[in-house]
Amino acid sequence: MTQAEIKLSSLLLREHFGEIVEKIGTHLIRMGGQPLRMIAHDTGMSLDQVRKALCVLIQHNLVKYELQKRGLVEYEAQCSRVLRILRYPRYIYTAKTLYSDTGELIVEELLLNGKMTMSATVKKVADRLTETMEDGKTMEYSEVSNTFVHLADTHFVQRCPSAPEGPEPSAAPPPPAPTLVFNEKDMYVVPKLNLVGKGKRRHSDNTEDNGYHKAKRQKQDADSKEPPSDDGIYWQVNIDRFHQHFRDQAIVSAVANRMDQIFRSLPTGYNISKQILDQYLTLLADDPLEFVGKAGESGGGMYVINLHKALASLATATLESIVQERFGSRCARIFRLLLRKKHLEQKQIEDFAMVPAKEAKEMMYKMLSANIVALQEIPKTPDHAPSRTFYLYTVNTLSSARMLLHRCYKSVANLIERRLHETKENRRLLEKSQRVEAILASMQATGAEEAQLQEIEEMITAPERQQLETLKHNVNKIDASENQVDETIFILESHINSTIRN
Repeated sequence: MTQAEIKLSSLLLREHFGEIVEKIGTHLIRMGGQPLRMIAHDTGMSLDQVRKALCVLIQHNLVKYELQKRGLVEYEAQCSRVLRILRYPRYIYTAKTLYSDTGELIVEELLLNGKMTMSATVKKVADRLTETMEDGKTMEYSEVSNTFVHLADTHFVQRCPSAPEGPEPSAAPPPPAPTLVFNEKDMYVVPKLNLVGKGKRRHSDNTEDNGYHKAKRQKQDADSKEPPSDDGIYWQVNIDRFHQHFRDQAIVSAVANRMDQIFRSLPTGYNISKQILDQYLTLLADDPLEFVGKAGESGGGMYVINLHKALASLATATLESIVQERFGSRCARIFRLLLRKKHLEQKQIEDFAMVPAKEAKEMMYKMLSANIVALQEIPKTPDHAPSRTFYLYTVNTLSSARMLLHRCYKSVANLIERRLHETKENRRLLEKSQRVEAILASMQATGAEEAQLQEIEEMITAPERQQLETLKHNVNKIDASENQVDETIFILESHINSTIRN
């Protein structure tokens, strides 16, 4: 990993799991796989602290373990998985868009806990939804369970790997670490659960009733010591499926933006006649971007999505927009010219782009020093004499994408540090605001008068309220910027991975 990725990973681990987990996780990212005692020795932490930190990291799929030949268990950080923490809000929002609030909370609970059984997830989500509903209304377990089944059917959640079922345990000592395996055929199979019940609220207006129900619930829990029917079957979020959804949506949006007027005249729904469908498919296949390709002519031909070219086009468009924002429209014109022509000499760039020689040289130097474009030397003679050498400018899309990806990681790390700084500077005011809100909520629950509530609200002065509003605005702006940069990261990463595979 680059230094920018390590720094971003460290910030994400600290923000979500605290200093101890961040220290262990960052150490493993830097050093690679290590056994328990070596981690404790190198970090100067106790074995108990290291064990607990590793448990958290393994629970959230951020560290994997492997049994070595000598019997030692080595722990290794999942570097790319740590960086995915940045994308958690996007996963949750996508689940909300596709499966409403219930899907949103299911994915959120799984991300917060790393791994959970279906029964525990359903009960927790039903309780959370009941808390937000009006008095007298509750969320049925069966409704949440149905949404969980839909998420599994569409592969947005999947079973965690488990220890293979083997013969009865023998007298021999168990291995230092179990070997977990994925059962491909059962990965998305939801266990049959008879979940009957409704979500519960955490507190009631009547404290006596609340105490009675709490005692009754504790007695029921003590009586029913039977484990749930899905005990040992854990589920996790399938981030690869979310990435596939993001990729598909990016391609659809790109095609829609390119052919906006055409798509507006498309009939709503799927009831499209064959003649109109052929026209649209031909239009897509003839488009220079080549998102859609046609193979053969038998039976009208077969149409396919060219994912590699689609991702390359999306990455190229991202690079173009970055060049335009950073260097101006004339540099963007030259950049697009190089993408189209592949290799050009300085004089050719001046002529084709219709830019004066002096300005063209300045622009090319700026982009060359920023590694946006590359210079390729083609000597006519073995001595590489400058007078007998062609100097061709070109764009290496893969190299440029990697360079910009590195800058994106640095940008996100800077944004997180800025957000933490803003919060730290206003910590006392935030704590005061939270205390006032807690007092107000308590007094409202006990039926306090309006005048009393007004008096409590006035504990925060007008300048303090203005300061809180400014802080909220700044933090929201930083959060939105993080999400926007992450969208760029996703496009660049997808293009790089697609290019490497091909």
